[in-house]
Amino acid sequence: MTPYSGLAGSSSPAGWLAVAGLGPGGAQWVTPEVSQALAEATDIVGYRSYVARVEPRPGVVLHTSDNGDELARAAHALRLAEQGRRVVVVSSGDPGVFAMAAAVFEALEQGPLAWRALDLRVLPGVSAMLAAAAQVGAPLGHDFCAINLSDNLKPWDLLEHRLRLALQGDFVVALYNPRSQARPHGFARALELLRGTCGEAEAARRPLVFARCVCTPQQHLRVVTLSQARPEMADMRTLVIVGSSQSRLIERDGVPWVYAPRSAPRASR
Repeated sequence: MTPYSGLAGSSSPAGWLAVAGLGPGGAQWVTPEVSQALAEATDIVGYRSYVARVEPRPGVVLHTSDNGDELARAAHALRLAEQGRRVVVVSSGDPGVFAMAAAVFEALEQGPLAWRALDLRVLPGVSAMLAAAAQVGAPLGHDFCAINLSDNLKPWDLLEHRLRLALQGDFVVALYNPRSQARPHGFARALELLRGTCGEAEAARRPLVFARCVCTPQQHLRVVTLSQARPEMADMRTLVIVGSSQSRLIERDGVPWVYAPRSAPRASR
């Protein structure tokens, strides 16, 4: 019996659905749990560039779709599992971080009640922010948050509000999806907001990490200050980490180490 042959109480012991994270790059970042699910699957469902990362084999059907089709993709996967198929929905990084796990549960909530009895599991992966952080030291060593800079599914004023609150709380901030051809100006507005909120002196010392195509042969890392950051330094394949007021740099040959101290100064009473 495999780990995916049926959960207790499941009414569909033959079929299952796993929402899996492929990690940020090469095969070494895929967990053994995800590798096992992929080896047992009859169907792989996902955005075409992520499905392309799965090695094809006889007997497995690949279902690809375009970006923006997440809910339809999730409902299709649920229907396949209901039919007794062994389905893996793939995401880059971790499926629960701005990825397909939320779409699957949204489709599940909106769909037939029978779907709630399916054997459904979320298999975690290494997220882009964790992989990027590991390449430059420990920038997430203290309190941090993650914000998706795409305003496709939320209004820009809400995004700005959350950025301001993150800075007010002095969080390190991991910024996903900072800039794309369809959204060329959003990251510039975010940088202006960050600089305006921090002030000129703080912007001149607060570090930003730009990690593009992290953990792939195309990986490119850059560490600059907030005052030096430019919109063209990022695209959709870039993860940006904005340091807090306590973040530190350790200079060395090449890209400096960046870390956030484990403790924060106590407020004066």
